[in-house]
Amino acid sequence: MPSFLARARARGINPQNVIAYLSYRLMTGFGTALSTLALRTKAKLLGVDLGCGVTAHGPVSLMRWPGGTITIGDSVHFISSWRRATAATVFAPVRLRVFGEGSIVIGQGCEITGSAITARSTQVTLGKNVLVAPNCVITDSDFHAPWPADKRSSDPGYERDCAVTIDDMVWLGMQTIVLKGVHIGKGAIIGAGSVVTRDIPEYAIACGVPARVLGFGEQTQWVSQPSSKLSAQQSALPVK
Repeated sequence: MPSFLARARARGINPQNVIAYLSYRLMTGFGTALSTLALRTKAKLLGVDLGCGVTAHGPVSLMRWPGGTITIGDSVHFISSWRRATAATVFAPVRLRVFGEGSIVIGQGCEITGSAITARSTQVTLGKNVLVAPNCVITDSDFHAPWPADKRSSDPGYERDCAVTIDDMVWLGMQTIVLKGVHIGKGAIIGAGSVVTRDIPEYAIACGVPARVLGFGEQTQWVSQPSSKLSAQQSALPVK
């Protein structure tokens, strides 16, 4: 026993560290169990298709109008609590909202933290293993027609809605906004605070308002692109 205590002290283990660790484990364990039970109950009652192994920490808002569909794949994890979020607090719980003809499809293994995904009349699709950092917004609609100006408050502009597709392994940095009609390619990274208004290629690293490609990476490689080449690549992308 004395040798065990000596080794524990040598590794920095003390009563305070033990209490801190146990508090964290209890918080995450009970919080996840209760939140997951609540999510599964709501999904069953509201007709949301929930896969196996889906978990939640904190409340998840499911808002499905009749005719809309929400499909959540296996092993998806939702984080809606500032206690569980890592680098940032969470402004609001995760919210998935579809209107009459809208559809949200979330692929296997995605992790979504305190973000809002809305599909009004088309489809928002997240591929497998997509990471959505805190306080992001993804939407398929402007919700108001931009012109004429005097009709904005009354014209919903349904004809301008356009589907959003986010491919496998994309990582959206915190407070990213993805607007209607955008396709983000496989493995791309979008920097924090970006507004994505047009397509992003596979394995691109993009950021800014609006988001622009800074370079490309694959696995552990990073390739910074000359500004002239980037300009050519950006101009070749469709403007949304």
